[in-house]
Amino acid sequence: MKYLLQVLIIQALLPLLLRRQGAGAPSGAFAFCGREMKTIAYVDGFNLYYGSLKNSPYKWLDLCEYFRRTLPAECVLEKVKYFTARVSALPNNLNAPARQDIYLRALRAHCGQQFHAIEGRFSVRNVRVPLSAPPHKTVEIIKSEEKGSDVNLAVELVNDAWMDSFECAAVVSNDADLERALKIAKQYRKKRVILYTPGAPVRRPLGQLVRWSHKQIDVLPEALAQCQLPSSLLNGSIRKPGTW
Repeated sequence: MKYLLQVLIIQALLPLLLRRQGAGAPSGAFAFCGREMKTIAYVDGFNLYYGSLKNSPYKWLDLCEYFRRTLPAECVLEKVKYFTARVSALPNNLNAPARQDIYLRALRAHCGQQFHAIEGRFSVRNVRVPLSAPPHKTVEIIKSEEKGSDVNLAVELVNDAWMDSFECAAVVSNDADLERALKIAKQYRKKRVILYTPGAPVRRPLGQLVRWSHKQIDVLPEALAQCQLPSSLLNGSIRKPGTW
């Protein structure tokens, strides 16, 4: 009778366990026995864009929905912190600032208080660089650089960890400069860290970031495709850019 009861219990629980695995619930070091964990997502906007979005049809990404779909079941998304810089118009991309502004307004309108953008700065300047072939003459080019996103992300992550603002951090980046911040969150503050790697499967996660993460997730086109913003928001006042 005892054996039969055990079999019946296993049969009753097996479908639930399988559903949890299908929803992305991890095993091993990232199993939490069903306890919900307050989670903040930290997104390196330029790393995500150039790694996964630039040459794709998925630029109109709903970040909040993306994390709701891809985080382990125990993780309850509290906030998405998006680190970026306002781009400048370049000769070959004059409308980039307008498209970026539309996207940020769309995320704020759709996600509400759950979305927070933290901005660095964007630098554009003319510089002279040497040619590779002799006689090594120089040529003037336009050099554009995003400044501050990685530093802002690292500082925000460490500050939130010390303030106990989260139990789990979802970090979207493949920037080695974040290694120390991940280590502090994991080793010293005992927080759970999930690393999202843009550009997968072509780009592989950096070992020094994986080392200080409990779980690594590839940012895949299939998931991006399922998490797009509505093409029109706020009664048509915000519309997806035509080139996206």
